[in-house]
Amino acid sequence: MSNRVQIFDTTLRDGEQVPGSQLTTEEKIVVATQLEKLGVDIIEAGFPVSSPGDFRSVVEISKAVREPIICALSRAVQGDIDAAAEALQYAQRARIHTGIGSSDIHIQHKFNTTREKIIERAIAATKYAKSKVEDVEFYCEDAGRADLVFLSQLVEAVIGAGATVVNIPDTTGYCLPDEYGNKIKYIFEHVSNIHKATISIHCHNDLGLATANSIAGINQGARQVEVTINGIGERAGNTSLEEVVMALKVHQELGLETGINTQHIYPTSQLVSKMMRMPVQANKAIVGRNAFAHSSGIHQDGFLKNNLNYEIMNPQDVGVDKSDIVLTARSGRHALKHRLELLGFSFEKSALDELYTRFLEVADIKKEVNDGDLVELVRTAEAV
Repeated sequence: MSNRVQIFDTTLRDGEQVPGSQLTTEEKIVVATQLEKLGVDIIEAGFPVSSPGDFRSVVEISKAVREPIICALSRAVQGDIDAAAEALQYAQRARIHTGIGSSDIHIQHKFNTTREKIIERAIAATKYAKSKVEDVEFYCEDAGRADLVFLSQLVEAVIGAGATVVNIPDTTGYCLPDEYGNKIKYIFEHVSNIHKATISIHCHNDLGLATANSIAGINQGARQVEVTINGIGERAGNTSLEEVVMALKVHQELGLETGINTQHIYPTSQLVSKMMRMPVQANKAIVGRNAFAHSSGIHQDGFLKNNLNYEIMNPQDVGVDKSDIVLTARSGRHALKHRLELLGFSFEKSALDELYTRFLEVADIKKEVNDGDLVELVRTAEAV
């Protein structure tokens, strides 16, 4: 089995479904170009049948981006597949992503049909998409809540019909990591033609487990992971690209790799945040403003002695300039001494102790003490 995990980015499709975050075609091209620079393998550019704007966006992204596979979403409906194929006509490498619900909840309450009819529709859609493009991905919607025996039958059927990739999405973010990992393991053990397709994972974050579930799926053999920048997407969002990529990079013992140029992660995060008008939460893993910031005195002391005490990756590896020592009332003398030395000041222990007492008084009032505040503290101390 390959040790390369393909990165399928759906920022411009699933991510762009967030209310208030829609992009123009021109803005989507800017993001797609940055995703190409980042090194993603597949860009899901849109859902062409959904609107003229989405159709145009897939067309123009196909023209502007040459390295990644360009993917278009469709339902298991001929008209959707026709629209996807037409929109992808300029793509260097095109993929149609079609599919249908696989859980009994969806089969009964969304499609009002039977398992047997779902398999028939899935086979027909896959074959029809295959007549349009060589690369066909099939999604088994709500696979996270699907019966394992039926899910395996569905996967085997669409691979037999020509699917090159089969997506096993936890559409509602329902699964626990062991549960989702075991689901992928079961599919590998019970689908006879599994070697003919790549298994993909697409996890939502309703329980905050999207990244954990994705890693569990990868560990069981999935070799494509569907992600978004900053984890944006429907409801609580999707699996975060930066979290999965850096988890694999930090845990070298897994023996897995991606084609992502990680130094472009932070700039890409900032671009998407700005263009989609979605601020990144301060404590967001990898790309939040506090991801490499230290304010606790105990942590600051350990970090200043050796950054490995409290950091498992270098900020430069993800495109962040440096770690930050944030001075607050929780900071200790070591952090204050360090910042003062950066500003060109040096004090004996007794003088530093006295200055530290005054520093805490200011910190209690201001919450965060900046360099200007420190300079003023030094001037006041020297005037006494």
